[in-house]
Amino acid sequence: MSEDNGTDARTFERTALRKTLFKDADLSGSRFERVNLTGVVMRGVELGDATIDGAVWNVTINGVDVGPLIEAELDRRDPDRVKMRPTTPAGFRDAWSLLEMLWSGTVTRARTLPPELLHASVDNEWSFTETLRHLVFATDAWIHRVILGDPHPWDPLDLPFDEMPDAPGIPRDRDVRPSLDEVLALRRDRWSTVRQFLDTLTEQQLDSHTTPVTAPGWPAPESYPVRDCLLIVLNEEYQHRLYAERDLAALMSAS
Repeated sequence: MSEDNGTDARTFERTALRKTLFKDADLSGSRFERVNLTGVVMRGVELGDATIDGAVWNVTINGVDVGPLIEAELDRRDPDRVKMRPTTPAGFRDAWSLLEMLWSGTVTRARTLPPELLHASVDNEWSFTETLRHLVFATDAWIHRVILGDPHPWDPLDLPFDEMPDAPGIPRDRDVRPSLDEVLALRRDRWSTVRQFLDTLTEQQLDSHTTPVTAPGWPAPESYPVRDCLLIVLNEEYQHRLYAERDLAALMSAS
């Protein structure tokens, strides 16, 4: 825990505050990043002018379960979102084709910015190139390692999620500044692997489980449903493109 000089603001990082009671507390202006609020109960609260962005389920506000309402509204605003929940091999192939098209447009927009801005962070989020590097990691983890059985699929530019503990053999270089073309070459290679797998995907494969990879690494050496692995990759690609578009818009308006 650290305390800012000259203010009452405090930063709690990697701190366990489970089952903590906040009573008559003033949390106005606070910021919560990557916080697990599962099971939290709030009574007599005042919540206004607030922004919440994250996974929401079984959340009851004033007697109303708002989770389904939020999901329905997000689907209404973006029909492509529904396509990221396919149930058949053909659906997964269509979803991947859609992602390829969407990302092509995003990369085209990114190329209009000066190269140095593609390494710039917006609101402490990953830069554009870091986002692409993380997606390479996601493909290496869930496709190359879990589904295809490669125990060491990592490229030096792979970027794990921040909360993942350091693991032997898995790179995490936040200081490297590769060019956009260098990262895109990795992306094309990984996308080609996913496309080849999906092109021959059958219902039987989709309903099967992976063979555990015994080498240490991430994800843990367990057996996973192939369907779940593919859905994770689709979600990573879809959500991080939305984040990238949001931050590119901010960079463009500021430049």
